[in-house]
Amino acid sequence: MHYNFLADLVVLIHLAFIVFAVLGGILTYWWRKALWLHIPVVLWAGWIEFTGGICPLTPLENWLRSRGEQVTYSIDFVGQYILPLVYPEGLTRGIQLVLGAIVVFVNILIYVFIFKIRKTQQRK
Repeated sequence: MHYNFLADLVVLIHLAFIVFAVLGGILTYWWRKALWLHIPVVLWAGWIEFTGGICPLTPLENWLRSRGEQVTYSIDFVGQYILPLVYPEGLTRGIQLVLGAIVVFVNILIYVFIFKIRKTQQRK
């Protein structure tokens, strides 16, 4: 089995989850039902950051890498560009709290903006 490929795929899914957590509220402007998926994702991402928890994707990726006999990350596209985004170097508890606050704050701004746009459109 191609464990290293699967580990890279998990990293890409992890990155997609992070991007959706931070910016997914924008989708609700065009697709209101996205709200029902996005809110739990934001709550989960915020909870993980605020509690210092570990996303289940991280141990899954590490398990796949160990099964693929990959001790360290390879220097491929995923290793070079995606992994540092998902696992920033020097991540501390304070940085985790800041990241959690950013997720919440950005989404509040997005939802307030969309609410104002919809309210303005309804008046026309």
